[in-house]
Amino acid sequence: MEITPGPLLQSIDSPADLKKLGREQLQKVSDELRQYIIDTVSVHGGHFAASLGVIELTVALHYVFNTPYDQLVWDVGHQAYGHKILTGRRDNFSTNRKYNGISGFPKRSESQYDTFGVGHSSTSISAALGMAMAAKYKGETDRKAVAVIGDGAMTAGEAFEAMNHAGVADTDLLIILNDNCMSIDPNVGALKEYLTDITTSQTYNRLKDDIWKALGKLPIGSTFSREIASKIEHSIKGFISRSSNLFESLNLRYFGPIDGHNVTKLVDTLNDLKNIPGPKLLHIMTVKGKGYALAEKDQTKWHAPGLFDKITGEIYKKHYETPQPPKYQDVFGLTLIELAEKNPNVFGITPAMPSGSSLKFMMEKMPDRAFDVGICEQHAVTLSAGMATQGMRVFCNIYSSFMQRAYDQVIHDVAIQQLPVVFCLDRAGLVGEDGPTHHGAYDIPYMRCIPNMVISAPMNESELRNLLYTAQLDGNQHPFVIRYPRGEGVLAQWKTPMQEVPIGKGRKIKDGEDIAILSLGHPGNFATTAIRELKMDGLNPAHFDMRFAKPLDEALLHEVFSKYDRILTVEDGTVVGGFGSAILEFQAAHGYNAHIRILGIPDRIVEHGTLKELQRECGYDAPAIVAAVRDMMKDKVQVSTLLQ
Repeated sequence: MEITPGPLLQSIDSPADLKKLGREQLQKVSDELRQYIIDTVSVHGGHFAASLGVIELTVALHYVFNTPYDQLVWDVGHQAYGHKILTGRRDNFSTNRKYNGISGFPKRSESQYDTFGVGHSSTSISAALGMAMAAKYKGETDRKAVAVIGDGAMTAGEAFEAMNHAGVADTDLLIILNDNCMSIDPNVGALKEYLTDITTSQTYNRLKDDIWKALGKLPIGSTFSREIASKIEHSIKGFISRSSNLFESLNLRYFGPIDGHNVTKLVDTLNDLKNIPGPKLLHIMTVKGKGYALAEKDQTKWHAPGLFDKITGEIYKKHYETPQPPKYQDVFGLTLIELAEKNPNVFGITPAMPSGSSLKFMMEKMPDRAFDVGICEQHAVTLSAGMATQGMRVFCNIYSSFMQRAYDQVIHDVAIQQLPVVFCLDRAGLVGEDGPTHHGAYDIPYMRCIPNMVISAPMNESELRNLLYTAQLDGNQHPFVIRYPRGEGVLAQWKTPMQEVPIGKGRKIKDGEDIAILSLGHPGNFATTAIRELKMDGLNPAHFDMRFAKPLDEALLHEVFSKYDRILTVEDGTVVGGFGSAILEFQAAHGYNAHIRILGIPDRIVEHGTLKELQRECGYDAPAIVAAVRDMMKDKVQVSTLLQ
């Protein structure tokens, strides 16, 4: 389906074209840009509501600033679709998030206008400050640095660290706080309450407005009057702001709040701020999903709705003749409620992902035992550790790629103290269209090297339930990782009675001859499929679901190495330092001499695409397992053919 942009948008191939338009045309450009995103995402998919909320800001920024010379940094990429369309990617925007298409996030290798690659939140202020400091060092006094950050991303520690530094760095940095009370789920915490207070306080805003009006009536003709006005401004503003404004307390000049959907007001304000030196913050108020009524009403649902009818708002769902397996995250969320009902010490914690992780089920049913702490992975881990010291069984649910942000806390606050926090790593392995910033490729190696750590991966939903049950038992006194992929369930009948899994014990799925397949986690299902096809070649591989990357089931491995001289390992993590590497280490330690091949995510950055496309590219899906076994067994296959 061909999607045609509006006439003004068709004429814009770069910000230089945008600057040729008059200010009175900018709202029309904004309207066309918003409609083009609605038209395209409804047909091709992608993130939705976030970019709709910053359309006017996007237009104003590229109209006022000299991008890409002026450095524009977007926090996360959900809100950067309009930016991409205005910077030369309009005609291939339909390839967004598709295999070999443009990225769903800003990406330095994709465009000179993408000054910083982002997928995780709360990095923009640090990055833009670094750019501003470099510009100052190089004497580029005319070069501006702008960070656009949402109020949800502002809750993370890195954002506060960056503002703390920016206040004393004496650089020309502009922070734009896009305040819409949302990240993916509604924002939480004291900062949200503070921003609400500052935007609704009639006393604060009336006093501030009165001061600006009074200053505006002073005669401006002489140097003396300008100095007096400046002193009055700073002294009175300091009086009302430093005691009541967080940002002014950090030496950031605060402006706003203003309407983030008034494009001409934004242009005027940004032009004024361009000429004010030093670090400053502009607070704008926006509506996530602006311009599409259903997205404005249910912003979580429309964060990334998939394909939909833009007229009726119907979100297209696949219809199946038979019951479909649930998503792993839903099994986690529902099982956790079962465990909590029986064990009063069970708690759930997530950093701003209650919907994505399905902790929302427990938050709704047991609000005093399940918490969203905001985009604060470090805090989530140490909070869990603190609760664990008091005998609580905390399930800390964090996406695998987000757990990277709390690595020190995992080591320092949990592992060294041997606290039995349960890390439920959702989105382990490849995640599909979100691409390299979100692939959970590295958790096995980065967890496996930590002492006192248990690392497990379920092959199916029933195994996930068993591992969750095992992790909260009193007998487990170690940090316990349970990693599982995005979606991808396999059992339509999944709600089986939970059983304890002996820690470090794998299981034999199938006996066989000549070659053994050792799988970890969900890819064991690919091995099962591959074995059925290999039967037609006269090959009969054995299959072992190892369950644990640490500790390994050494008794089972001795059995395997004693019987098989060809071993194929399969995992959905990086092949460097992962499960396959653990098997190689076991072989080296015990003097075995088997031929081992490792299938998993290769040692390179994997881009975006559908799960099936990426699994095929990385070479650990069922066809790849079939090909690997055939290659490892080709001498036997050739002999068998000759005998026939």
